[in-house]
Amino acid sequence: MGPEKDEFERGLPHESLVRLVADLHAQNIAIREEQRQAAKERRSDRRWGIGFKAVLVFVPVVAGAMFLASSTGFSLGPYQDVVGVVHIQGEIAQGMLASADKVVPALEDAFSDSHVKHVVLAIDSPGGAPAEAERIAQAIMILKKRHPKPVTAVIGNMGASAAYMTAMHADRIVAGKYSLVGSIGAIIAPWRLDQAIAQFHVSQRVYASGKLKAFLNPFTPVSEESDAKAQQLVSHVGDLFVKELLRQRGSRLKQHVDFGTGEIWSGEEAKALGLVDEIGSLESLVRNSQSVETFNFGPRESTLTRFATSMGRAMADTIVGMSGWQWSSSLR
Repeated sequence: MGPEKDEFERGLPHESLVRLVADLHAQNIAIREEQRQAAKERRSDRRWGIGFKAVLVFVPVVAGAMFLASSTGFSLGPYQDVVGVVHIQGEIAQGMLASADKVVPALEDAFSDSHVKHVVLAIDSPGGAPAEAERIAQAIMILKKRHPKPVTAVIGNMGASAAYMTAMHADRIVAGKYSLVGSIGAIIAPWRLDQAIAQFHVSQRVYASGKLKAFLNPFTPVSEESDAKAQQLVSHVGDLFVKELLRQRGSRLKQHVDFGTGEIWSGEEAKALGLVDEIGSLESLVRNSQSVETFNFGPRESTLTRFATSMGRAMADTIVGMSGWQWSSSLR
């Protein structure tokens, strides 16, 4: 080994040996760096692959959750002081958007939220079932005691009958000068079809436990007793309505006025009679409030309901257009 090593060293200068060792070391470092970069890229590719798969799963889940939340009327907030708006729109009846089952939970949310400094009932309704309106009114009174906050009813196009019954339980009532207000009273309007079906030699046999059990049956002849009972019933409910009006609005009402005629007034006329406290709108109310923002507590139509309604209207418009019919919804 000794002679061979000496021969090798004699055949290779010292500088060349140092350079060779340095080159080998540099190549080794480069190879390791390439391996490290390759491993890093593989890890990055795996992360991107996992991330992409996660996005493919996460986005539909989030979109579905947002759609479900939207369809059920869920919303986040509020996060600052606001005027909480609860809508009473359309017919006040079971199964409708303005039913007590839907309006009362919205009222509870608005009253219990600490950011809500003022509760507004945004009313645009021709009325409906007095029992539903009574439930909403009782909820307002209970919640006002539990969470003392000012409550204002704002009447849009119409606040009549059961809708006004609800409005009069607010601290004050605001209406536009063109709003339709009032219709204080009760009504029953059954169809009388017994003469129509008699032309086809069809009649209905009714067995009832009492003589007035079926007094609203449209397929049986009307008796004097059934007529009297129907009138007594609506008169009684109308009297209850007027008494409740006197209890709620009292000294604000104009004296010597028969409010039980069932008539309807414009917003300005209603203000002169004491049925309305102020002429204005939701926008003017919010502008004059300490809270400059509103928050909608609903109740809202679900996305599916809105879609079905729009589809139904589109189909109806198409049928009407094809048949040449024209519809008019003006008040006469």
